[in-house]
Amino acid sequence: MKQQWTLICALLFALIIAIFSVINVEPVPVDYVFGTAQFPLIMVILGSALLGGFVVGLIGTIRMVRQNRRIRALERELQAAKEAAHPPATAGAAAPAAAPSPEPAPSAAGEDTK
Repeated sequence: MKQQWTLICALLFALIIAIFSVINVEPVPVDYVFGTAQFPLIMVILGSALLGGFVVGLIGTIRMVRQNRRIRALERELQAAKEAAHPPATAGAAAPAAAPSPEPAPSAAGEDTK
């Protein structure tokens, strides 16, 4: 449901930008660091909107790739920790040997056992 609302809002925003840019068609000067050019305002508005969308999409994609790499690394780390905690049983291996019985505790000091 959230994706549908996001799509509806994006379409409304695009419609508002399109209407705003169609109303403003006069040429305007655009100053660059290296010069000046005349462009119709509609091109400046649409170009700015498209460039902004591209930058936001690129940043979002980079974040997703980083998160996916981190998730994979953590999953490998978790799997290694699980394998270290519970090593897999090998087929045909003998049962673990019984623990040797503990030796009798030494008697209290000063007692003679003879």
